[in-house]
Amino acid sequence: MENQNNVTEFVFVRLWGNKQIELLFFFLFLLCYLAILMGNFIILLTITCSHLIQQPMYYFLCHLSLMDLCYTSTVVPRLIRDLAAARKNISYKNCMTQLFTAHLLAGVEIFILVSMAFDRYVAIVKPLQYMVIMNRQRCNMLIIVAWVVGFWHSVALLLMVLSLPFCGPNQ
Repeated sequence: MENQNNVTEFVFVRLWGNKQIELLFFFLFLLCYLAILMGNFIILLTITCSHLIQQPMYYFLCHLSLMDLCYTSTVVPRLIRDLAAARKNISYKNCMTQLFTAHLLAGVEIFILVSMAFDRYVAIVKPLQYMVIMNRQRCNMLIIVAWVVGFWHSVALLLMVLSLPFCGPNQ
C-alpha cells in the first residue's frame, strides 16, 4: 500500500506554554517509568526464580508483567524525550511503527488478562478438574492466541490508518 500523503513527519506543539511545567512532567514521567520498570522486573525475577512459574496463574502473571514492560517501553520513553527536547517531532514511519507496536502489545496484554480471568473462572467453578483443564499446553495455547489476536488487531488498525490521507499541516 503506497503512502498517498505529503506528510513525512509530525511536529508536536507544546502542551503547556511553560518550559518549567514540561520539565516537571519530564521528571514525573521518568520516575513513574522507572517505578514501572523496577516493579515489573521484580515480579518477573520473583516468579521465574521460584517454583511458582509452574502454576497457571503465575505463568500468566509473568507474561502479563513482560507485556507491561514492553508496552510501556514503546510509548513512555518517547514521551519523556519529547518533554525534554526543544524540537518535538516524529517521522511518519516511526509514528506508524509506534502505533502498530503499541496496539499489538496492548492487545496481547488484554487477552492475557482474559486468559487470567478464564484461569480463575476454572479454578472457582471446576476446582477438581482445574489441573486437567489448565495444563501447560492449554496455557501456552492461550498465550499464542493472545499474540495472534493482538497481531491481527494491530494489522487491521494499521491498514485503516495507512489508508487515511495526511495532507494538512503536520502540527
